[in-house]
Amino acid sequence: MEGKTLARIGAIVFVAFAMTATVIELTRDEEPARPAPMPAFAPSVDPLRAEQRRCQQLGEAAVRDTECLAVWAETRDRFLGRAPSGGASRDEE
Repeated sequence: MEGKTLARIGAIVFVAFAMTATVIELTRDEEPARPAPMPAFAPSVDPLRAEQRRCQQLGEAAVRDTECLAVWAETRDRFLGRAPSGGASRDEE
């Protein structure tokens, strides 16, 4: 056999192999993704979060609600990493 003929046969075999591998990969059923494991502990319920929701639902009236003002002050202090303000601190339930 000549070199050209041998090269053509090799190329044909390579293309046939590549096409077969592609078809097998496309027709293979993928396993469904496993759901992420649940964390080992559930975070405790934050009463501040419930108060924030209540103030959110009040809408514009929350600006005049002293309890909401205290909740916002505590939220701001937590966010900034400061100790709670003495005057705006609210009692924990």
